[in-house]
Amino acid sequence: MKILVVGGAGYIGSLCVRQIISAGHEPVVLDNLILGHRKAVSSDIPFYQGDLVDEDFALPILENEEIDIVMHFAAFAAVGESVQDPMMYYMNNVAATIHLLNTMKKAGVNKFIFSSTCATFGIVEDLPITKQHQQKPINPYGQTKLDIENLLRSYAASTDFRFAVFRYFNAAGASEDGSIGEDHDPEYSLIPLAIQAAMGQREGLKLFGNDYPTPDGTCLRDYVHVDDLSRAQIAAFEKLEVPGKQLFFNLGIGKPSSVKEVITAVEKVSGLNLPFEFADRRPGDPPALFADSTLAHDVLGWEPKLPDLEAIVATAWKWRSSHPEGFED
Repeated sequence: MKILVVGGAGYIGSLCVRQIISAGHEPVVLDNLILGHRKAVSSDIPFYQGDLVDEDFALPILENEEIDIVMHFAAFAAVGESVQDPMMYYMNNVAATIHLLNTMKKAGVNKFIFSSTCATFGIVEDLPITKQHQQKPINPYGQTKLDIENLLRSYAASTDFRFAVFRYFNAAGASEDGSIGEDHDPEYSLIPLAIQAAMGQREGLKLFGNDYPTPDGTCLRDYVHVDDLSRAQIAAFEKLEVPGKQLFFNLGIGKPSSVKEVITAVEKVSGLNLPFEFADRRPGDPPALFADSTLAHDVLGWEPKLPDLEAIVATAWKWRSSHPEGFED
């Protein structure tokens, strides 16, 4: 099948492109390069630079490339930033996605894979998080993703549109060969920030909060390797043959790691000392989030190939240590 990967030059999207090829499908990439990197996509893959809100730009791509499925990775995803600038998040994460869905409707493309987030659940006391948990986002980022989930439900109920939603927990790691990985500007993910601090690329690392109701006082998160996320989504392709099909999956390894444990893993993998200091809690951060991915196992046959935190950190270290300046673009 031909797969349009929207946001395919970004972190998760670019790694998913590789998995799509490995699975025997043909990727086509659409990215505005606001956050993505052209160097993250091989030159032999069809690449279109432009914006989703421009339906006149996107429509010919869907039609001329004869796209079968659209995968959507083009979202802003920094919790703190969403609290500071919610309008930007609604414009990019909600309005642009509506334009994409409308363009798909015009082109007659009715299969959609959507990257959502565990942030749609907010603060959850009863862990791990299952599909049945009530969704109560506590930050604009999570709310924008939930808004699209609800739109997809309504759309599929009234047409032959069908979709799969994947609520990521903490996507982490890089390609196992170390050739592509996570490179944001500014960086906001803990593992690359920690690696940069250990390498001396930043003066130190601020850890937001050490008074959470967790074993060591720092937040607990479910770190899942980005390639494992991609494999799960590709496994859903064949499930979208039924008109109106609606699938929702939580994706994580089901074993939370604390911020302090991430620091320890980075120091162990790198062999370097990581300077850090504690700061006040960051607005919008729940104390703990980790997944029950039973449904993904039962429906998709999905099992993470890299379920160990140190193994995940090792791939991130391999990428950053061999590309200290990232993609340099």
